[in-house]
Amino acid sequence: IFLCGVTFLFANYVIPYANLKFATLYSDIYVKKPAFDLKEGVFFTYIPNYAIKVGKKDSDGKTIRNVIIYEQNNVLQDNCIIAEKGVMKISDDEKFLEFNLENGCRYQEKGNFMDTATEFTRLSFKNFKKLFDLSVLQKQQTNDSIFRNNYKMLSARQLSKNLDSLYREKVEISKRLSKQLNASYKYADLSDKVWDKNKITVSASDANSIVPDSMAQIVDNQAMNIVYETKANIQQSINESNMKKEDINFHLIEWHRKYALSLACLILFFIGAPLGAIIKKGGLGMPLVTAIVFFLMFHLLNMFGEKFSKQMILPPSIGMWLAIIGLTPVGIFLTYKAMHDSQLFNKEAYVRVFNAIKKRLSFSNKK
Repeated sequence: IFLCGVTFLFANYVIPYANLKFATLYSDIYVKKPAFDLKEGVFFTYIPNYAIKVGKKDSDGKTIRNVIIYEQNNVLQDNCIIAEKGVMKISDDEKFLEFNLENGCRYQEKGNFMDTATEFTRLSFKNFKKLFDLSVLQKQQTNDSIFRNNYKMLSARQLSKNLDSLYREKVEISKRLSKQLNASYKYADLSDKVWDKNKITVSASDANSIVPDSMAQIVDNQAMNIVYETKANIQQSINESNMKKEDINFHLIEWHRKYALSLACLILFFIGAPLGAIIKKGGLGMPLVTAIVFFLMFHLLNMFGEKFSKQMILPPSIGMWLAIIGLTPVGIFLTYKAMHDSQLFNKEAYVRVFNAIKKRLSFSNKK
């Protein structure tokens, strides 16, 4: 029980703090060392006045292909460099990011404000060296408050507080949609008594015959506008509700993880301790193999449960406890066998059972 308490304190305070510091450190490395994590097909915009996109990076981490660089020297024109391939590296003094580009073009535009007579230059090159000053990035220091509200950086109490806010926000989405629909359909919130009291019967073959010809187009346009507006409001509410639902799910996963991890120590203890009493054979072979088997069972059940919870196949209250649910009967069974001096892992006991069965089969065949 003491070990479970220590595990819970570790999962509730140490792991979130470590995740926070890791995210902050990774962000600093990502910004200050662009060559470390310049992703394929994504614009890197942390260098001021530049946007860099690499189509593909080779396995060596240096060779880049289909390179696009947008540079803005002033507010009027954006210059562009396109190259088939190149080599990326940090300069020896670590102050510049070097792009040694091959087989490309540089597009440059010059002109004055409010003047259409601009000069456009297209320069083809076989080799071109582009330097990016990294001194500005070295001065930046990521504040850990940026990641502080992430669900992985929160304790159980903070997760519970955030969950209350998320549930209220989800309810507010439904209330806001109801108000928007009532604003579009002005008679939707009237009670049945009002309709019964002011009932008017109109005989018409279709709706168009009720509306005068001069107002038909206007009525159709207003009706279509109401339909489009209603569709947009409903779609927006659905998207926001799904985002809140996903956010709530991730918060619940982290909340249950903290308690499931601490209780897992107790369950594994009730598996390991009886195994130590049942397996009386000396050495490390049989105990080590048995321990690895049960640990793999725990790890796989825990991994599958978390994956099912993230995909919303199982609720977090079941998915995050799947390993505990699966191994608890095993722990109870092994504890019972150990208390009754079971020969569960005794080879001779199984040999005796096998011989007894063999004798019975041979005796029945003789008859």
